[in-house]
Amino acid sequence: MEQNIGPIQTSTNDGASSQMGERQGSVGGLLHEREVVRSAGRDAISTFLNSHSCYSVLRASGKCVVFDTRIPIQLAFYALVEHDMQAAPLWDPSTCQFVGLLTVTDFIDVLRWYRRTGADVTTLASRSIADILSDSQILSTVLLRHIPPRRGGVGGKDMQQSIHKHTTTSSVNHHHIFYSADANTTLKQACKILHENSLDFLPVLIPDDMRVLATITYTTILEHLVTHFREQRRLFDDTVYDLGIGTYHEHVITCHHRQTLAEVLHTLHIHGLSAIPIVDDDQKVKAVYSRSDITFLATATDAQDALSNLDLTLDTILNQQRKDVTTPDALHTCTIRHTLQSIFEYFAQWKFNRLIVIDEEERVIGIVSARDLVAYFLEGSC
Repeated sequence: MEQNIGPIQTSTNDGASSQMGERQGSVGGLLHEREVVRSAGRDAISTFLNSHSCYSVLRASGKCVVFDTRIPIQLAFYALVEHDMQAAPLWDPSTCQFVGLLTVTDFIDVLRWYRRTGADVTTLASRSIADILSDSQILSTVLLRHIPPRRGGVGGKDMQQSIHKHTTTSSVNHHHIFYSADANTTLKQACKILHENSLDFLPVLIPDDMRVLATITYTTILEHLVTHFREQRRLFDDTVYDLGIGTYHEHVITCHHRQTLAEVLHTLHIHGLSAIPIVDDDQKVKAVYSRSDITFLATATDAQDALSNLDLTLDTILNQQRKDVTTPDALHTCTIRHTLQSIFEYFAQWKFNRLIVIDEEERVIGIVSARDLVAYFLEGSC
């Protein structure tokens, strides 16, 4: 005999119906409490970012390199490597002002342009930074930055629906604009400058002066947050997946370990990525490759040799890399079950730039970057 399940009873005269109502109320209460805790965590960090200035994240001692735009770009690159720096502000003596930022990645992209066009790469030894940055062919191609769609912000299915609403990749050129903050700028405002302009580096200047104190990044700010909030476990007890922090599933781009370096750098460029997971034949993660990795340049004897190294496979490059796991771009992994608090704890130990999210078979299912973690606390804030 077929039985039809009727609508849920709401009368409190029935004991079973009353218990159902209590359970529903209990679940609703738990969900409401979780939202309250999430909101409290975000508000706490938002308030913290508003009450601390850029000066608070600067190291007690350090160095800052500034390049005159008249020096050869190849010399500038060697200086960055020598000082173990990723970027440096550019000073134009003709206008007596800062005009932009030069990064290790910029030099790598310029090399890609020389390889693609067949131009004489030996000219890099004499071409000034200003000359390169005024070359429209270079500026409008390899130095044109593609900005990936912004993702995350909500959890579960809603997160994936949100992703599909923002699938357009835009392009921007940062090389004729000098974005900066003074030492008294709040960290929240600094984060917004980084986030809204799709920047990786933000120079910090002395107020009413033209001197650069340091260059900060998302990792710099995240380190400051983790130092102050790593003990407040209850505020950050949700998983990063449920919070929608990061990029997941079909939106994650990977590369194969037998692809050439030139192919991978092109993929990174057109998708606006700073790094990419490397997978094997079984789609298991082997390593992560960063656009700023200079291994292929460090092993080159001259500029022409550097171009030839672009044809090396990732396997070859990986075998030449430093094996120091403390480097920010080393492979670090987590799962979708890791909470925001556990990731804070992990960051406090390793200072990573990103985590590769893997499943039980070690296959890539997502990426969570320092940018994603900081951006989560900016969403919805004023």
